[in-house]
Amino acid sequence: MSRIAQHGIYTSPTSLDPAAAHVAEALIATLDGTAEQPVLPPDLQRVTEQVQQKATIGFPRIPVEGGVRLSAHTIKLKTDEPAPVVIVPAGWTPFGWGLFEYTYLQLALRGYHVLAYTPRGIGLTMAVPGTGYIDGPFTSGGTIDVAGPLDCRDGSTVIDYAEQHFKPSRIAFLGESYGSGISQLVAAHDPKERVAAVVALSTWGDLAASLLQHDTRHLAAVTALINFTGGPVERKFDEATRKILADFQAGQNLHTVEKWGKDRSPSTCTDKTNARRIPTFFSNTWHETLFPVNQVIEHFNALTVPKHLNLWIGDHAAPEGAGLTIPFSGPNEPVEEAFAWLDHHVRGIDNEVPTWSPVNSQIMFTYETRTDPQTGKNEIVTPADRESRPSWEDITTSTERWYLTATASGDDRDGGLAIEPETGWEREFTAGQPTEAIAADAVITSGQAEWNGNPKIYVTEKFDRQNLAVWTSDPIAADSHAGAARQIRGICELMLTVRSTAPSTTLVAYLFDLGPDSMARIITHEPLTLADLAPDQDQSATWKLQAAGYDLPPDHQLMLVLTSKDPLYSDASVDGSTTTISSPDGKAACLTLPLG
Repeated sequence: MSRIAQHGIYTSPTSLDPAAAHVAEALIATLDGTAEQPVLPPDLQRVTEQVQQKATIGFPRIPVEGGVRLSAHTIKLKTDEPAPVVIVPAGWTPFGWGLFEYTYLQLALRGYHVLAYTPRGIGLTMAVPGTGYIDGPFTSGGTIDVAGPLDCRDGSTVIDYAEQHFKPSRIAFLGESYGSGISQLVAAHDPKERVAAVVALSTWGDLAASLLQHDTRHLAAVTALINFTGGPVERKFDEATRKILADFQAGQNLHTVEKWGKDRSPSTCTDKTNARRIPTFFSNTWHETLFPVNQVIEHFNALTVPKHLNLWIGDHAAPEGAGLTIPFSGPNEPVEEAFAWLDHHVRGIDNEVPTWSPVNSQIMFTYETRTDPQTGKNEIVTPADRESRPSWEDITTSTERWYLTATASGDDRDGGLAIEPETGWEREFTAGQPTEAIAADAVITSGQAEWNGNPKIYVTEKFDRQNLAVWTSDPIAADSHAGAARQIRGICELMLTVRSTAPSTTLVAYLFDLGPDSMARIITHEPLTLADLAPDQDQSATWKLQAAGYDLPPDHQLMLVLTSKDPLYSDASVDGSTTTISSPDGKAACLTLPLG
């Protein structure tokens, strides 16, 4: 439990820390009486005993469409008074609903019936030599529908089961990752409009934009998900879904892939969510590699329901993962605030939720840390700052233009960033080769380290200028905002002119915080792919980077880097081709910086 609390629940993009599974298994074995001896520490033993005293425990398999049976888990309160139920669809994990047993116990102790289930096809499926395959205990039948229409109808069937089993006063959905998207979609599509509130943690609004943005495919994220289904692809997905995934990976029939993603996007049913007035709680991260933050913000902005958006340091599931899995060493704010949302909107408790501002942003890396002398890793001793705003639009109070220039002060290798425009220059680099400038070392786990006080440090002297281009500002003095050089709040936009000797190229833009020691931390990034280029002909390019909440320390510099490849993404760059970035007369290249 100590390891999970300090480092998160993932050991790689496709591996849960076995300790997370062991804690959940020990809780379940204690609840269902199969533990032959006490296996829990005293505090967890007390939690299970309290729940056993006030509730009955069940492990049904719920029949749904197509003869499929869903693995499920129920905690039914022993009460004659009507109580609400929280339905929890599992995330995309081989462990299914079992992973968050600690969450279900906490919900029961707060006064909720609980029904957790594994969506169809999700869960561990193991090959048995000579006999075929066997499913794990938390695995559901069928094939994965990827939050499609079958998952929506399954969700309504699960609600039917909850009504029959619990006779609840109200019904809410809580989901993390895959379960969060399903939660939103079921709430919007349930024919009887029975969902009273939704909590969507590490969620998506537009799945198509999460998969494919700026004509660039998010390959590493999809590969990680395919490899994390818990079984072979041919058993986990039907033929139609395998075709979609193959087309995505091959970069073909992408219009079909995009439509498939849109059909699985809560943003496409915003009108239904708004009409039903479903209070919806969102949680996401600045450096999200599965469901990048901009599409969640856009979805949030389109909702007119009671709503709340928390943005945290890190990557997918890092903020809430440990809090959903184990007793945390102190309150886990992401989970506690989600529970408070349910308490107010489902149980009618008069708590602090009505006083919350709709948007609350944790500011990157403003935590204070100390270094553990044994591990060499940082430990957070003072949490990062958080800022509340009445809307996303209020995050950005002004903008500032930084113009790309021919040279940086005192460094002929790089271009500069200045407050006055400069035109008539060009900088070029050789495309098609990987560089040290990347968004993350790995999906999920790099951001998990950020959340725990250990953001990636970039050694900028290792940036190979032959294969990338750099523009750096002078050191920036503190302004009048809380002593920071700049308070970056919102979505940066980059505008420049590009030319290539190849018919296509990819540009990946990174904005770094460069310290006096030439070490850097990433603020934000975003790729853009340009096709159908006429060789050696200029083309204008403008694109938005992912949203950021970042305080640039005094006397640090802004560093903008452009490369042609990143391991997270597909690219259309031709190895050995030349990419030229320019600022012709009348089209000054610039970075628009949002300030708060």
